[in-house]
Amino acid sequence: MTIRNFLFRFVREESGLAAEFALVLPLFLLLLLGTIDVGIYSWRINQLEKATQAGARFAAVTDPVTSGLNVSFVNQTIGGTLIQQGDRLPQLDFTVTCTSTTCSCSGADCSVLGTIAFQSTAFGNLAGRMRAIYPGVQNANIRVEYRGSGLGYAGDPNGPDAAPLITVRLVNLQYTPVTLSPIGTSVNLPDFAYSITAEDASGTVSN
Repeated sequence: MTIRNFLFRFVREESGLAAEFALVLPLFLLLLLGTIDVGIYSWRINQLEKATQAGARFAAVTDPVTSGLNVSFVNQTIGGTLIQQGDRLPQLDFTVTCTSTTCSCSGADCSVLGTIAFQSTAFGNLAGRMRAIYPGVQNANIRVEYRGSGLGYAGDPNGPDAAPLITVRLVNLQYTPVTLSPIGTSVNLPDFAYSITAEDASGTVSN
């Protein structure tokens, strides 16, 4: 075999390998990027779950994002019963829902609460704590709910008389996969929620 014939066969075989590689490469890249996407998606889910838990814990021990919860029930009549100092509070029917700009109350016992008003400083502190876990959290993604829990007693000197159940939610979140980023397409993430009973509900920091 002459050198010329050998080089010709080598080039022809190499061309075939290159064509095969060009066919396999897109599938390999798609598999690789898909594996990376699954890993990032799982990590993002974990971050958002932890951010929600940290937000609920923060809300339980710091100033509420709504006014009206730190009201005394001593000498108030609830459900036909006069509440005295030290009495255990009945299950109160109220749900205070706060977004990034406003709070509203629903339920039969909203009238026994104080004036419901959004507290921007407390909300900002809560949002900042959640962003320490996942910086991508926006104020518009956060919902905070305070519901009657049946816990607490009238005249409690260590915190609000009623200890509401606090639920912090993250909603309307999206994730942009690496494989879809060239076309700017995102997928919706599930909503996240974590509930905890209020503790002293006072202050601006938590551990």
